[in-house]
Amino acid sequence: MDVKAIVLDIDGTLLNDEKKLTTLTKEALINAQKNGIKVILASGRPTPGMLKYVEELEMAKYNGMIVSYNGAHVLDVSTQKELFSQPLSIESSKNILEHLKQFDVKPMIAKDEYMYVNDVFDGMLDLGDPDGLFNIIKYESRGGNFQLCEKEDLAAFVDFPLHKILVAGQPDYLQENWQAILAPFEQSVSGMFSAPVYFEFTDKGIDKANALEQTLKPLGIHEEHIISFGDGHNDLSLINYAGMGVAMGNAVDDLKKAADKITSSNNEDGIAKALAELL
Repeated sequence: MDVKAIVLDIDGTLLNDEKKLTTLTKEALINAQKNGIKVILASGRPTPGMLKYVEELEMAKYNGMIVSYNGAHVLDVSTQKELFSQPLSIESSKNILEHLKQFDVKPMIAKDEYMYVNDVFDGMLDLGDPDGLFNIIKYESRGGNFQLCEKEDLAAFVDFPLHKILVAGQPDYLQENWQAILAPFEQSVSGMFSAPVYFEFTDKGIDKANALEQTLKPLGIHEEHIISFGDGHNDLSLINYAGMGVAMGNAVDDLKKAADKITSSNNEDGIAKALAELL
């Protein structure tokens, strides 16, 4: 296999469960870049929430790229040039946010350095954590390097395009209600789970593979040149698109079934182990 690019999801894939990039995985990816292979991070995270790992992996030195918002935005980290952008329309965003008011969920939207929510104190979810309730708003704002701002009516507030609308809720509740949440918009936008606690809206046709198609083909990097790694439902397009799709040992079953290869988990340096075999 003539490998020209390695594409990696972040949470549950690149990072272990402590949200850390291990030494072994970091070294494997830096060595790949030294050998002329482009490293691309592809995540549901907002762009600012990915920059820490760009720095750790020295991606600016090796012309790396980041695919953020589940594929709605692509940035060349060396030149800081925007390579692709397809946000939701303002009208769609307003309609979705208005529709969400009837559900027991916590919508979050971002612009520049701010994440906007209805109530910064209404972020607690019971996710079975032994330490008690989990503050999802704090987690998202800190992970994305955002300052928090309250807006009582997000639908009325939004007068700018959004790359993504993030919806958080109790996993059981989201599973029971996601079809009703998506139903009015399923012909005009994309909606998917990125984790049991997250349902995300992006523009129609947006996924991680589409972002690669739009930005890598002009560089002469085609499907057969790509190794991709993922663990969640929003990584399925990546796994199906790449010449070698690798599911982490901790991946959801649907991803494992679609993958060409299953490696060890994100806590066991699955990326480094797979690359040792494939490169």
